[in-house]
Amino acid sequence: MSELTGPVEIVGTGLLGTSIALALRRAGLDVLLADESADHLRTASGLGAGRPAAPEDRPQLVVVAVPPDHLGAVIRQALELTEAYGSVVTDVGSVKSGPLAAVAGVPGVERYVGGHPMAGSERSGPLAASAALFDGRPWAVTPHEGALPEAVELVDGLVRLCGGVPVRMSPVEHDRAVARTSHVPHLLAVLAAGRLAGAPTDHLALTGQGVRDVTRVAAGDPVLYGQIVSANSEAVLDLLSEVRDRLDAIIDAVDRADRDALEVVLKEGVAGTLAIPGKHGGPTRPTRSVFVSVPDHPGELARLFADAGASEVNIEDVHIDHDPGRPVGLVELVVDEKRAEHLLASLESRGWVTHR
Repeated sequence: MSELTGPVEIVGTGLLGTSIALALRRAGLDVLLADESADHLRTASGLGAGRPAAPEDRPQLVVVAVPPDHLGAVIRQALELTEAYGSVVTDVGSVKSGPLAAVAGVPGVERYVGGHPMAGSERSGPLAASAALFDGRPWAVTPHEGALPEAVELVDGLVRLCGGVPVRMSPVEHDRAVARTSHVPHLLAVLAAGRLAGAPTDHLALTGQGVRDVTRVAAGDPVLYGQIVSANSEAVLDLLSEVRDRLDAIIDAVDRADRDALEVVLKEGVAGTLAIPGKHGGPTRPTRSVFVSVPDHPGELARLFADAGASEVNIEDVHIDHDPGRPVGLVELVVDEKRAEHLLASLESRGWVTHR
């Protein structure tokens, strides 16, 4: 079995590249950094993510973390530059079929294994990086038919050292999956957020947590996401056609005030949310939200979490909605449905104002 011992070279020191480097440094590996941007390279090095790569270095693994438009060319270059000593090459791109097609027939292509960590942020650059970014997160590993088994094992090892969970699938199946779970949802969030731009101030004053949840990812870099969606156009178009059909159904139902037809589409949404895997990949468990008013001062949120912990109720998720009219935030604690009443009673006994 191939074990990842390093050194590992990271080509591209943005959010993902620097986060991988920090995670590998956390695991004690020697990390080499390369980037066309001297500023990014200097910043990543200053964060302790590794040292600048030198021509004499012989990496065991090369991780390509560059923008989608450049992935194929940089993967190809990495394979060519490491041909003499046989480094394994992987990448973290959001689309897998395109980069693989770009290196088909290149000497050493058997040393290439695609990868895609399902983690990120609407922020970008090395300063947004974190060694914990991949902890517990799925990371697609997409070997092609000619990939060496030891190369696949090495990429699996990278994922585990970074705290991720390797998920094996083919490049084509990966692209269909991310179109469904990432690319199309991003475009739908963009459409919803775009309706807010230029809206009357009194309309925006009614903004609540729901619209923030729906539109959060729309704040991502338009140039980057334009590249991602374009690179996966075939799979994205198939799903957008399905969405268009359902949107037509909604328009028709609203136009005719047909509540039964509208309810059919709304139930599809409920079914979809229930299909999303729950904690640790298991089935979704029934939960209930407990709402607590929290004064907007330093330390109050920490006090709430401490008091919730003292109740011995596990918090599954947290949302914060700031009240624009008062110096108070409304914190939503999502807990197991059977433990909600206990948490409410415990918090109220400690002086918190709750909302049922």
